[in-house]
Amino acid sequence: MRIGSVSHSLLMLIAGGAATLILAAGSARAAPRAQADLVEFEKMTWVEVKSALAAGKTTALIYTGGVEERGPQDANGGHNLMAHATVEAIARELGNAIFLPVLPYTPNDAESIPGTIGITNELLAAMLERLTEQAILNGFRNVILMGDHAGGQPQVYEEVANKLNARYGALRVFYCDQVYRPASDAFDQYLAQQGYPLSLHGGIPDTSEMMYLDKDNTWVRRDLVSSAVGDPVVDGKAQIGPQSPHNGILGDARRSTAELGKRVFDMRVDYAVRQIRSLLIDLMIQPPARHPQPP
Repeated sequence: MRIGSVSHSLLMLIAGGAATLILAAGSARAAPRAQADLVEFEKMTWVEVKSALAAGKTTALIYTGGVEERGPQDANGGHNLMAHATVEAIARELGNAIFLPVLPYTPNDAESIPGTIGITNELLAAMLERLTEQAILNGFRNVILMGDHAGGQPQVYEEVANKLNARYGALRVFYCDQVYRPASDAFDQYLAQQGYPLSLHGGIPDTSEMMYLDKDNTWVRRDLVSSAVGDPVVDGKAQIGPQSPHNGILGDARRSTAELGKRVFDMRVDYAVRQIRSLLIDLMIQPPARHPQPP
């Protein structure tokens, strides 16, 4: 009986200790991030947004994604995956910004290959204008417009920024173009220097960046990457002929890697952060101007 009692007591002690450890681990996982780390508007409470604004996070980032086919190996919503990760990294690097929910649709047209759902330039302009004014009414002093998809860039983004700045009588809205075309061109130049084939759509840049960000292996069909080749790209133009595979790839994605994806992702973030900081520094040294609220 004594041995049994001791064994029982020991088991209860071990069980109790294990339960304590489990509860402690659960509490640690459930613990909220420090308020200074919160940069995602839709996951913050209004109290947290108000506190962040008071602490200096007065720049709102509005980033657009897109939904379109991009080959058999990449999910249709790749632009949204890349957009969310990119704008979050930009916000964290800036230190004074909060990003709004990624706008999942941009100008595009459905094609014979299912997978593309787009809106018009007019719709995008109306949405960007509305979202920008709503952000300012929430208390943000500056708004940065950016996009992961070519649709609407640069004309819609520039037109919205110019229209609203004219309405306010002051610079408050900026279009950050460096994150998309200039960063993409720089990465293409790197690929060419390293002997990689160039692509226009669904090739190495897209697939590699998605592979890098696809931590759960749900966005890239990795077993199909080795056969992900489409129409060749020569001198920046797709060579589409009678033997075209019509698979949504303009280029060659077969040499895509997560390592290349990290490179292009880091380049996008770096290009954007440097441009945004430059824009905001220029704003700070300008003479004070009136800042009327939107009607």
